Amino acid sequence: MTDAVSTVTATESGTTVQVRRRIPTRTPHQAAGRARGAGRMGGPLTGLPWALPALLLVGVLLVYPFFRSVYGSLFEDNGFTSHYTGLDNYVRLAEDPIFGRSLLNTVMWVAGTLLLPVAAGLAIAVATHRMRFGRIAQLVVVLPCAISGAATAVLWKFILTSEGSLNQVLQGLGLDSLVRPWLLEWPQNTLSMIVAGTWQATGLNVVLFAIGLSAIPRETVEAAELDGATGWRMFRYITLPQLRSVSVVVIGMAIVNSLKAFDMIWVLTQGGPARSSETLALTMYRESFRLFHVGYGSAVALVLSVIVVASSWMYLRRQMPETSPR
Repeated sequence: MTDAVSTVTATESGTTVQVRRRIPTRTPHQAAGRARGAGRMGGPLTGLPWALPALLLVGVLLVYPFFRSVYGSLFEDNGFTSHYTGLDNYVRLAEDPIFGRSLLNTVMWVAGTLLLPVAAGLAIAVATHRMRFGRIAQLVVVLPCAISGAATAVLWKFILTSEGSLNQVLQGLGLDSLVRPWLLEWPQNTLSMIVAGTWQATGLNVVLFAIGLSAIPRETVEAAELDGATGWRMFRYITLPQLRSVSVVVIGMAIVNSLKAFDMIWVLTQGGPARSSETLALTMYRESFRLFHVGYGSAVALVLSVIVVASSWMYLRRQMPETSPR
């Protein structure tokens, strides 16, 4: 490192004074050496030690179980002995009517939790956004989402059983023709549980959509009102486009939660009767931990994982804006 001399002219009390000071400079060789040192200290791997604990946690809890399930699905395993069977478990999946029914129930859960909780949450959030007591109305709707899925299932089991409160109310109103064994016949048992899940899940959607509505610039709404946009036109052309980012989160969460629905179904019907209301998550649990068909259960788990990842990836890829390289 060398020093360069510069002259600075300063004026003090009407007198001009020249001050000489040294400015440290570097030769090209010194600058190149410092750049190489910065590459060692600030390169792309600098943050690796900080990310290593998170990477290890993801590897232990997600990556290893996934590949272990892939490996286990190639074996006939009862928890004590196992032997290699190749793709026989997947052939059995294709021929198993129980797996087909659980796949259909899973699709119904996805459709139901997309149509009902998301639409209801959006409608309630928009309707109560400017209401005088809108916050109180939103609080009433949000309260069920603070209850666990198992507790919600216990409450709805009291309502939906054959001698439950719903049938008693219908009988009291003289509507005996509407009395049903709501949890004992397919597909009404699956549809009834979707309604129960909607009651719990709508509150969280209301909160998210209310946050999105609060983030809409007031100037945008006022400009639309000046142009004559009210009611449906205001919602269609102003409110809904402004809620796009929130809608991506809400719908993505609904897809993932519906694909892994378990606790409410287990408490209400345990997948019955005759396994008619099982979803893929419930089938995987029963085959692996109740019937000790570990290899077959691993195959079901792998199919469910592929469906969750593929559906989430396709949805987010379609919704997220594309970025072009510069």
